[in-house]
Amino acid sequence: MASLVSSPFTLPTSKADHLSSLSTKHYFLHSFLPKKPHQTNPSKSSILKVKCAAIGNGLFTQTSPEVRRIVPDNKQGLPTVKIVYVVLEAQYQSSLTAAVQALNQNQRNASFQVVGYLVEELRDESTYKAFCKDLEDANIFIGSLIFVEELALKVKDAVEKERERLDAVLVFPSMPEVMRLNKLGSFSMSQLGQSKSPFFQLFKRKKQSAGFADSMLKLVRTLPKVLKYLPSDKAQDARLYILSLQFWLGGSPDNLQNFLKMISGSYVPALKGIKIEYSDPVLYLDSGVWHPLAPCMYEDVKEYLNWYGTRKDANEKLKGPNAPIVGLILQRSHIVTGDESHYVAVIMELEARGAKVIPIFAGGLDFSGPVERYLIDPITKKPFVHSVISLTGFALVGGPARQDHPRAVEALRKLDVPYIVALPLVFQTTEEWLNSTLGLHPIQVALQVALPELDGGMEPIVFAGRDPRTGKSHALHKRVEQLCTRAIRWGELKRKSKAEKKLAITVFSFPPDKGNVGTAAYLNVFSSIYSVLKELHRDGYNVEGLPETSEALIEDVIHDKEAQFSSPNLNIAYKMGVREYQSLTPYATALEENWGKPPGNLNSDGESLLVYGKQYGNVFIGVQPTFGYEGDPMRLLFSKSASPHHGFAAYYSFVEKIFKADAVLHFGTHGSLEFMPGKQVGMSDVCYPDSLIGNIPNIYYYAANNPSEATIAKRRSYANTISYLTPPAENAGLYKGLKQLSELISSYQSLKDTGRGPQIVSSIISTAKQCNLDKDVKLPDEGEAISANERDLVVGKVYSKIMEIESRLLPCGLHVIGEPPSAMEAVATLVNIAALNRPEDGISSLPDILAETVGRDIEEVYRGSDKGILKDVELLRQITEASRGAITSFVEKTTNKKGQVVDVADKLSSILGFGINEPWVQYLSNTKFYRADREKLRTLFQFLGECLKLVVADNELGSLKQALEGKYVLPGPGGDPIRNPKVLPTGKNIHALDPQSIPTTAAMQSAKIVVERLIERQKADNGGKYPETVALVLWGTDNIKTYGESLAQVLWMVGVMPIADSLGRVNRVEPVSLEELGRPRIDVVVNCSGVFRDLFINQMNLLDRAVKMVAELDEPEDQNYVRKHALEQAKTLGIGVREAATRVFSNASGSYSSNINLAVENSSWNDEKQLQDMYLSRKSFAFDSDAPGVGMTEKRKVFEMALSTADATFQNLDSSEISLTDVSHYFDSDPTNLVQNLRKDGKKPSAYVADTTTANAQVRTLSETVRLDARTKLLNPKWYEGMMASGYEGVREIEKRLTNTVGWSATSGQVDNWVYEEANSTFIQDEDMLNRLMSKNPNSFRKLVQTFLEANGRGYWETSEQNIERLRQLYSEVEDKIEGIDR
Repeated sequence: MASLVSSPFTLPTSKADHLSSLSTKHYFLHSFLPKKPHQTNPSKSSILKVKCAAIGNGLFTQTSPEVRRIVPDNKQGLPTVKIVYVVLEAQYQSSLTAAVQALNQNQRNASFQVVGYLVEELRDESTYKAFCKDLEDANIFIGSLIFVEELALKVKDAVEKERERLDAVLVFPSMPEVMRLNKLGSFSMSQLGQSKSPFFQLFKRKKQSAGFADSMLKLVRTLPKVLKYLPSDKAQDARLYILSLQFWLGGSPDNLQNFLKMISGSYVPALKGIKIEYSDPVLYLDSGVWHPLAPCMYEDVKEYLNWYGTRKDANEKLKGPNAPIVGLILQRSHIVTGDESHYVAVIMELEARGAKVIPIFAGGLDFSGPVERYLIDPITKKPFVHSVISLTGFALVGGPARQDHPRAVEALRKLDVPYIVALPLVFQTTEEWLNSTLGLHPIQVALQVALPELDGGMEPIVFAGRDPRTGKSHALHKRVEQLCTRAIRWGELKRKSKAEKKLAITVFSFPPDKGNVGTAAYLNVFSSIYSVLKELHRDGYNVEGLPETSEALIEDVIHDKEAQFSSPNLNIAYKMGVREYQSLTPYATALEENWGKPPGNLNSDGESLLVYGKQYGNVFIGVQPTFGYEGDPMRLLFSKSASPHHGFAAYYSFVEKIFKADAVLHFGTHGSLEFMPGKQVGMSDVCYPDSLIGNIPNIYYYAANNPSEATIAKRRSYANTISYLTPPAENAGLYKGLKQLSELISSYQSLKDTGRGPQIVSSIISTAKQCNLDKDVKLPDEGEAISANERDLVVGKVYSKIMEIESRLLPCGLHVIGEPPSAMEAVATLVNIAALNRPEDGISSLPDILAETVGRDIEEVYRGSDKGILKDVELLRQITEASRGAITSFVEKTTNKKGQVVDVADKLSSILGFGINEPWVQYLSNTKFYRADREKLRTLFQFLGECLKLVVADNELGSLKQALEGKYVLPGPGGDPIRNPKVLPTGKNIHALDPQSIPTTAAMQSAKIVVERLIERQKADNGGKYPETVALVLWGTDNIKTYGESLAQVLWMVGVMPIADSLGRVNRVEPVSLEELGRPRIDVVVNCSGVFRDLFINQMNLLDRAVKMVAELDEPEDQNYVRKHALEQAKTLGIGVREAATRVFSNASGSYSSNINLAVENSSWNDEKQLQDMYLSRKSFAFDSDAPGVGMTEKRKVFEMALSTADATFQNLDSSEISLTDVSHYFDSDPTNLVQNLRKDGKKPSAYVADTTTANAQVRTLSETVRLDARTKLLNPKWYEGMMASGYEGVREIEKRLTNTVGWSATSGQVDNWVYEEANSTFIQDEDMLNRLMSKNPNSFRKLVQTFLEANGRGYWETSEQNIERLRQLYSEVEDKIEGIDR
């Protein structure tokens, strides 16, 4: 059906047949991707204007403006009017072309010549030159929707030169810089933003909201009538401008014909005195309901539905009350310009699948009003529809200009149905998108994927392409089918009863081992699943046979009950024969290239494919298969990732087609589905995430502090991501020797002036050595005589180190979904929220207020404490204690006996009413800070009260139930709750941020401090020499949490500043002068994580432009290391300086990580050289801002040469809950040992880690950070007992920390021997501990023992022979035990 209605895809070779037959035959897109150019008919080849992405100018948009050029054959010698236009999208192209051709046919007064450019095409130098040339003899310039700053400036520069000479310049809504170009006779907008007239005030208001478009439309309707009667020319010119806008928004060929007649008749000198007749604009409804078969547009939904009920062409079922109903949101400009075939295809496809459709449209940029007007029943306030698809691709309010997300969220919350935002290709033709590994154009990702996500939009499916010649949109049939089926399936969740809904819960097992089933960051997975299932059972879902406890649930899933003898197998839920697998999985043959014929040897018994899991009533708990190549060192070396294996595909085929799930719930952060190969954003039919998830609605529990990977799950596996809280943080505290030290120090402070001072100091020194603090603090030799001042300094330094360990935040235990922290558990989080200044909200930090009370500046105190000045260390400790005390007393006052927060608002108002009785004031009155500023404290505690409410709120289960009922889940930012309390409460649909908004000014400030400290530290360690090159890593999540701090660090190292445009978006950089910088420009090698590459491709572009700009500056080489190295490398490699200055690297598109983590976790590596090869082969893909359309290209030589100049490696830690040994990502991307091998002098680079988790930012060496981490987590009773309390999962967390420590030994060699030694005495030599570990999770315990043996075998840990013997003996005991348990 659909293929008959939509316009055929026209490409002037035999490809056309291929494409139109797509909807009937099950073709794969890759079957007609150009592999090699074979042209049977050379004469036609010249017509094919579309080039494949790798050739041509290397940009995304390869279309040529020549297809929009019309030159009249002016036989009668009439005056010629030349028009040049620049637009964002191509929908005006066909309409304008038709208008001009019609005018030229009935050659009356003039002949018209026209040429049009798409904004994006102006990136290409030669196109831009052609554009400037066209302007030289043009009469009229028209621009519309120009919102990309760097291109807006290009347009402004070109038009400004010709503005005086041009007869008319018309710019419709665009950036203010371009709007100021307007001129019609005496009417101009050059005063835009300054003038007092109401007209300009209107444009001024534009900054505030998208309501601008609406008020403008109202004005446009009434003004011409008013202005008609004003005598002055000025008023007439303004009237014609408004009429022009009406014609333009009307968009049809007739309107545009009259528009051209009016403007040329009024302003082109050659036509002066000739009266050219034109008719008034034909006005279409501004918003309403439209259907291609309906006789008219409707302003009233009831009327539309009445017409729908009388349709002759629709069957009764479609008109009946039980059909699913889908709402569509359309752009009016596509309808009026006649470029709507892609809309028609979606409507027809939905109807063919039995769904009723209500397609609404709006002319402005604000769709929130029409959504409330046409999709919600005004009387019952219930929605008319079950799900909604926006086909505009824009944010609901504000389109490409300023967005108003709160207003959009408000409208969507009233509507309360799943909200899908699909995308038409805007800047690429269909073929360019198909050939691109990146998928969507970065600017389109920023405007049409990232911004709608802030409204809670999901499923960015590309449903329409563009014809390179006519500029018209056409439907992509396979994608339209996917979109429509998924929209109906989401709608079904609203219609089905709970008792009949089927849910597939998917857990992960990573790395593959029985002790690892149910891995997820910070989450106690099985307890959480258990609490979810009990809640669903209470709510009326069928969860038959659910065991009594979560432990029994683990047993059910992990053990195969049927097996008679010891079985390493999980419980098998289904055996899928090869034939059945092939018939259910249309893409099965595509996997054979990597994995051979099915069933293969993963998730199979040699005959059938096995699906692991267990079913309870209508709920299936399944174990997602793993990548499949973790244990194969050769495959880990491949630079691009392999396809999923047969077992992986079989799992999803089972869930969708045999179990027939209504929704799948992926449980926790994170699985492998969203990291499978395919385009980065804007999947095609052959991208694996798209094929695997199929038509199942995907709900995904994701950690609130990981917005970047959650965004990947959203974009690549169409997930509705629901955030969960990370466990409440606590201070690490002190234990064993560290505790003794702190007692010794306090006795030193009281007795230091008596004769016992020196004696206590020597005890302090020897205890500090026992605790291995001598690596972090320079201690004098024992017995060495030292002066009183030096004694103070030694004690101060040790004290400062201990306080650093004590106050380090750690998440204790694991989170269980549906169990929010109690108020007292939230204290440490609140203390840290209170420690940050928030100038934008007028809130001073608590340490700031307290330091002020005693006449000190907190920054000074931090500095002094870092240096080990005893009185500053002591003052800082008092400030920290007072903060904790004041906040604890505040929390106690707002909670009831059970420790739950009572209504904070009531309590607060009663507290804030009486100055003296405020609990924090009472507490502080007994300390030295009794004079603290009351007003500042009150403001701060009001804010903390709000935060406390958010921390203990619980909506994780509520949101899941909403999603399962087909309701709208409120969106919210992901990130660090301490920096950004808006992350709370959890249970929101997580989104990242607008990628064009970073780095912010505040981030740039923080970055400067860190960079200066890093350089200071490197100079101090290196005889005062500046580092010439720093190799560093950019992470997606860090940059979201810190609004681009690490990105800003790179910019500051090379000495450039980001420049924001008038809409606050960062798309430009400018170099800072060497005088201002006050030091040489440092060269960088930037390794972007795969996630950063997906989310921030614009920023990679920015970085690459910055480095290349600096390399081309004419500066002395000893002041500009970027230039120095680029010139050397250009010479060696025989390439240009720009190419030699390539410094921004990542994985190939669609691949993630260097795989070193997989190799370490599975012990599948031979030597460090092999790990370094993995890093080089997977991470050597460069981004090139001169050819952004090509995507990531391998540039291994440049990568190696750049790394070989590195004097330091550098990473950032940005939030308390993730540190170096908590996740494997950090060592996975650490090049320390690799750089040493690449350097000509073989010198090991310094390795640094910046820690911005507290208000007092630090730059430490990598080995200091690893030691701090070991002391506060792995070796800290508070931490490991907290983990042990979680049972099965807790043991695995302990083992994971040790494995990651070995990872650091392997990539950097910066782990001290005592760390392994202490870990051994904590977990192995303590019999009681040993037995607890073994009984709770024998599989993970076996891995722990194996890791100790591996650390020793690889030479990272030297220890006594008896320790090793004991470990070997334990290993065989636990092997027997595991087999015995299973027997």
